[in-house]
Amino acid sequence: MLRSENPRSQTHARDTQKIRLLVLDIDGTIAGKSNQLNQPIVDAVAAVQAQGVAVAIATGRMYRAALRFHQALNLQLPLIAYQGAWIQDPATHQRSWHTPVTPSQALDLLAYLEQADLRHRLSVHFYIDDDLYVREMTPDTEAYVQRSGIAPIAVGDLRSVLDRSPTKVLALSADIALMQMVLADLQAITNPQDLHITTSVATFVEATHPHATKGHAVQRLAEDLNLQPEQVMAIGDNCNDLEMIQYAGLGIAMGDAPEIVKASATWVAPTVEADGAAVAIQKFLLQ
Repeated sequence: MLRSENPRSQTHARDTQKIRLLVLDIDGTIAGKSNQLNQPIVDAVAAVQAQGVAVAIATGRMYRAALRFHQALNLQLPLIAYQGAWIQDPATHQRSWHTPVTPSQALDLLAYLEQADLRHRLSVHFYIDDDLYVREMTPDTEAYVQRSGIAPIAVGDLRSVLDRSPTKVLALSADIALMQMVLADLQAITNPQDLHITTSVATFVEATHPHATKGHAVQRLAEDLNLQPEQVMAIGDNCNDLEMIQYAGLGIAMGDAPEIVKASATWVAPTVEADGAAVAIQKFLLQ
């Protein structure tokens, strides 16, 4: 069901013709259970690009795992990956932004995630140079691999790869209650000025550089295009999208987003399975 616009929408509804940049999350926003793009979103993106609106992806996925969506939508802007820690132009292969966590921060995270009561309940992923390193293959990692299409590198002890800085550290488990506890613990013991701890789906907890948020990345992209926040529309479905929804003059939350995300949005769209992103694009940019 659609939700009525909150007061913020009354300020921006009359200014939607000023939108020059549309930023889209992938999972839960333009790709649902099928892990594919439905035709309505492909058509909607093509239509807004034909009108001169630039379109970009901002995702928590690896750059390589997000690239096929960028290509399928025929996007021309750089791709924002790893929650904003990595910005790269697929056309030139130039990476313009990279803010990894330090090896010492990764060690501190590992110390928590490998506590005796957690080690065998969590899968831990390190992302280094756009490769995925894991301790071992687990059912949760297998499910991740099936969706991402990325072959992981099993190294046993993740400390062995910390001669380089991870772009992102991910803990995952199908046990949602466990992941809620891990998220709360890490947010409680971590200084936000040192690490950004967030979640993109209920089974993930992700740690990145404090400036590695989609909000920071979208702001960088907008400023590179000489745009103001009120000229930006962003659509997302989870807590890792919160900063870009708050930054954008027109922030759209998907219908099954957490309440904290919906409360910050200009408008709440239908769910991803109902092609809610396409509905939002039609409502605000194509009418």
